[in-house]
Parts: sequence; C-alpha cells; structure tokens
Amino acid sequence: MQENVVSQPHLIGSQPYRVGFLLIDNFTLAALASTIEPLRMANQLTSTELYTWQLLSRDGETVKASDGLTISPDGSIADKKVFDIVIVVGGVDITRSYTSREVSWLQQQAQKKVLLGAVCTGAYVLASGGLLDGYHCSAHWECLASLQERFPRVNCTNQLYTLDRDRMTCTGGNVPMDMMLSMIARQHGKALTNAICDMFVCDRVRPDNELQRTPLRRLLTSAQPKLAEVTELMEANIEEPIELEELASFVGISRRQLERLFLRHLNCTPSRYYLKLRLDRARQLLKQTTCSIIEVASMCGFVSAPHFSRCYRKYIGISPKEERAEVWSLKQLEPPGSGEVASIPTSSYIALQLAQREPSCGAVNFMSASVPAVQRLAASG
Repeated sequence: MQENVVSQPHLIGSQPYRVGFLLIDNFTLAALASTIEPLRMANQLTSTELYTWQLLSRDGETVKASDGLTISPDGSIADKKVFDIVIVVGGVDITRSYTSREVSWLQQQAQKKVLLGAVCTGAYVLASGGLLDGYHCSAHWECLASLQERFPRVNCTNQLYTLDRDRMTCTGGNVPMDMMLSMIARQHGKALTNAICDMFVCDRVRPDNELQRTPLRRLLTSAQPKLAEVTELMEANIEEPIELEELASFVGISRRQLERLFLRHLNCTPSRYYLKLRLDRARQLLKQTTCSIIEVASMCGFVSAPHFSRCYRKYIGISPKEERAEVWSLKQLEPPGSGEVASIPTSSYIALQLAQREPSCGAVNFMSASVPAVQRLAASG
C-alpha cells in the first residue's frame, strides 16, 4: 500500500485527523453509526482527540435518512472546511439522491489529496465523478453488478471492504465498522483496535480480503459444498449461461445428481434456479441503471428482448417495461388507516415508500416458494 492518510501513523498528542461525513439524501443511519462509533471510542479509550468529525450536507439543511428520521448536519459543502478524510454516506435510491454539486465538491477534495471513502451505496457518488477510476472498490452484493455496468473503469470486487491507496469503500450492514477499525489499526496500532473491539463486544476485525456472502450461499457452503460451487458458477456466468451438463462436470457429478441436489435442498430445478438468478440480476439493472431493456436482456443471457419479457412477466408478475416505468414514476402508497392522525406520514411509511425502488423490495414474497427448503437445509446443516 502506498503511503497515504490511511496508513500514516499519528503520534498521540499530534493534530487529530479531521473527518467529514457527507450525508446523501436517504442515507442509512446504520452505516453512519458504524463509521463514526469506532472514531468516538478511539478518542474515549485514549482520552485524546485522535479524530474530529463533522456531518455535512449539500446545503447545510437537515437530511432525511432511509428510515424517515432526519439529521441536522454541522454545515454544508460550501463552508470551505479542511478535512484529511471525507466519507460519503449513501443509502437507498442512490442514483436519484445526489447532484452534481456533491460530485464537484468531492472532485475538489481529491485534488487536495484528501482520502475519500464511501459506505453503503456512497461509492456511486465517487464513481460518478471518476474518482474510483482505476481503483478497486467494494460494494454490496445487491448493487455490485449495476455499479460495474455503469462504471466499467472501476474495479468492483466482492470483498467486504477495500483500502486502495487514497480510497476506501465497503459493502454494507455493519462492515463500515470493520473498515474503520482497519484504518485505525494502520494509523494508531492494533492495541487500540483490540481495545475498541472489546468495548463493542466484537470478537475480531474482519480482513479486507474476506468475501461477502449472500445468505443462501452461507448455508450451502457448510451444508452442501458442491451445490455452493454450482450456484457460485451460475452467479459468475449470467451473461453467457453454462449448460447444466457442463456445470455438473465442473463439480464432478452427473446432471441427474445435480438435479436431485437442487430439488432436495432448494425445491426447484437447476434451470429454474439459474433463470431466477438471471431475472434477479435483470431486476437490479432495470432499477439501478439506465441500460435499455434490450441491453439488460443481453447482459442477463436472454436470446431476445421478447423472450426476456415473457420470462420476466411469468416469474415476477410485470413486464420489464412496467418495472422500469414504476421506478421512474413511483406510485404513492396509501397511508394506513384514515382520519386526521393517519394523514400524517410516519417514518416507517416514508421508508417503505422509498424502498419501492430497491431491487430487494418484495424479494421475500418472490422467493417464498423456496423458503421451506432453505429452512430444511439450515436444520440439516
């Protein structure tokens, strides 16, 4: 790793690292908290201000999080404050939640050699300004494909988080804490990081090269490794699907054995499972990119747009055209109940309405047929 603010050690008592958190509309509170808390605890345990931080928004006004709650920032990007580290905190509906003003400001920070980071979907904002071109970048598995398609110069990886020179990015969930702890270890030593872990009842800091797993793959890896290998091959070959005989031969079993494994543990045929993976990827691309329906069909291994549309409608319930239209003209949800009190939108109502644009919205209902089989697999493992 090249010398930069990530790895340069600071002496206790020297000037603190100045960290700015750029809050994007609809950001996730969990990502923000997971990023700030390690810094707070580092200061607490050393009784020294090793880090200072400020929350920023586009205009200094309050910012609404993805759960409907609002945060009052410390200032705006126009305040000309000086930072050593700037971290973009993204959330849901990221492609419509930032403007050229944030991107331009981040480009200015890059010119000043500020370390730029991103948590949750914040990588979209950095990438849109060309600030991740030629860098390795981690992103949540749900948006990894669409990010790579939209920004081909970015080297997207399936790692939990990535520290690459003067950039650091991570997937989601509680991974920002691992990324920040790794940064603190580089800057102030592992003894401090271990003490922070003790305070947070965290048994270890996951390394940056650890791969993220989808929930299903986690079960398969321990209970049915051959099935896990096949599903991983399927996920890696969406644009040009592999024939079932070839998939079976890769893991040293026959096609009939492969079909029995899928029916027993996933309650569906390999062909249907593969189709579902391709349709899931298509749904992500329809919701998270501006690729045409024909382009999406090709990216997901369908021979033609009409064939893609038929499969999409059959398994998801609406056509790709209707899916795309819903994204760009989101229908208002009817607030529950009636009367004066019910007419006031609640935070949960606002969050659910916003979530309609996410690929995972309604996914549990869509996958409900395979839930019993997955539960049986977990029990047998």
